[in-house]
Amino acid sequence: MSRTRTSLLAALALVAGASGTALTAAPAGATTTAIPCTVDYKVQNQWDTGFTAAVTVTNNTAAKSSWSLKWSYAGNQKVTSGWNAKISQSGTAVTAANETYNGTLGTGGSVSFGFNGSYSGTNAAPATFTLDGVTCNVDDGSSGGGGGGGGGNGGGGGTGTRVDNPYAGAKVYVNPEWSAKAAAEPGGSRVSNQPTGVWLDRIAAINGAGGGMGLRAHLDAALAQKGSSEEVVQLVVYDLPGRDCSALASNGELGPTEIDTYKTQFIDPIATILADPKYASLRIVTTIELDSLPNLVTNTGGRATATANCDTMLANGNYVKGVGYALAKLGAIPNVYNYLDAGHHGWLGWDDNFGAAATLFKQAATSEGATVDDVQGFITNTANYSALKENNFTINDSVNGTSVRQSTWVDWNRYVDEQSFAQAFRNQLVSVGFNANIGMLIDTSRNGWGGTARPTGPGAKTDVDTYVNGGRYDRRIHVGNWCNQAGAGLGERPQAGPAAGIDAYVWMKPPGESDGSSSAIPNDEGKGFDRMCDPTYTGNARNNNNLSGALPNAPLSGHWFSAQFQQLMQNAYPPLP
Repeated sequence: MSRTRTSLLAALALVAGASGTALTAAPAGATTTAIPCTVDYKVQNQWDTGFTAAVTVTNNTAAKSSWSLKWSYAGNQKVTSGWNAKISQSGTAVTAANETYNGTLGTGGSVSFGFNGSYSGTNAAPATFTLDGVTCNVDDGSSGGGGGGGGGNGGGGGTGTRVDNPYAGAKVYVNPEWSAKAAAEPGGSRVSNQPTGVWLDRIAAINGAGGGMGLRAHLDAALAQKGSSEEVVQLVVYDLPGRDCSALASNGELGPTEIDTYKTQFIDPIATILADPKYASLRIVTTIELDSLPNLVTNTGGRATATANCDTMLANGNYVKGVGYALAKLGAIPNVYNYLDAGHHGWLGWDDNFGAAATLFKQAATSEGATVDDVQGFITNTANYSALKENNFTINDSVNGTSVRQSTWVDWNRYVDEQSFAQAFRNQLVSVGFNANIGMLIDTSRNGWGGTARPTGPGAKTDVDTYVNGGRYDRRIHVGNWCNQAGAGLGERPQAGPAAGIDAYVWMKPPGESDGSSSAIPNDEGKGFDRMCDPTYTGNARNNNNLSGALPNAPLSGHWFSAQFQQLMQNAYPPLP
């Protein structure tokens, strides 16, 4: 259930007023030198029926290879989900045990975990904690006690000055919810420690939809992972009115005219949380409203690909207004780095789209109080499959006097892969007035195209189609196919500064999360059924009436799709160990 900005601020005020909820008294007879362990238990966010808590445990005795922390509630609190610990509950008694990756707890060492919970009435902190059966002191942070607990708020950053590339010299947040799903898959531990984007795709996601982690919970977990290093947190801000007007699977909860709701119930609460000084040491990368602005370029105004919904959003201006508002509000926070979505080469690479898109993005970035200084860069290929580099042919090749541009696959596009497009589009964006130091991100989560179907060299020069189709890594039926593509693989692992003008390769779309359901599934998430996710669909003007190439038996967009995850690992390029 969504909450208004007013109720969110009230909840934050409640938490701020109750910051001393943890007790400070040591067990009877204990001395500060004899305390075997210290627990810092803090409620980070609280609302009428639920809360998010962060716990840091410091061990002052002999080093441990595993640990188990126990406590009991005086009220009716129930843990609904957790991260960085295996949490179970029986009645009022709660046990939090180590995960496989954080069992080691040295003398003087700390470990942090968090959880979401429900409650009614009061939400008092537990009075007593035991670590492996030994009672701990409870710290409220007033004396800085416990030998380095406190959730890792310190470290570099937080200076109020943005760096040129936030990924340079930084770790990137590993989402524990995605990591657990990946690790639970056979072979998934090979990639479960990779950083992925956190999707804020509806108002309820801000506080945690369906018992999942909310925004504060993710930021708190990022602080715990950060330690003394620099840490990037990647957020997808994705809930525009009339969202994604040409793809029903990613439609959103807000109608075409609900721009005020978008501003006050979605962007404003996100900005309030991100501006909390507690998170000033994090480098927060926001990727702003995927797909929507590119739709205004290609799917409007009498084109064969136009839709009535996209024409409506072009006419009412709410995509431009929403993006401008988001950029302005989030760009005012010194440690936030805004990256605006720029489609992909198979969408905006054609002459008719390339310049027009850059001009539209400039319009959005200078509306609703935003300026180009609120844009640190752009992201391409998000949740898509375009190959990073096609090495077996170039746009300048020809076969028997026929240009590669005339092949059915390239179809007069000027770009054949994502990296060349991203670098060229960056130059175009600078030419229309964006800052010269903007950087590009490329989502490589599903564009590896490895496995046995990967070509090892150029195609035969029988004709231009044979040449291109025989050599291309991207094995989709058509470059316009986008939903749960058969044969796809994990691409380059996330890394900073891989090429000129590229700030990072990222996995913004978490591998294994569906693009959309293969058949209609009733839901309360605002997500429709798009035939492009149906493997039997024979297509439309946007994919030149080809088969969709989608995998069967897919769940709703954003839901876990085990078969897809297994395929992505199998076809990874570079291959997985």
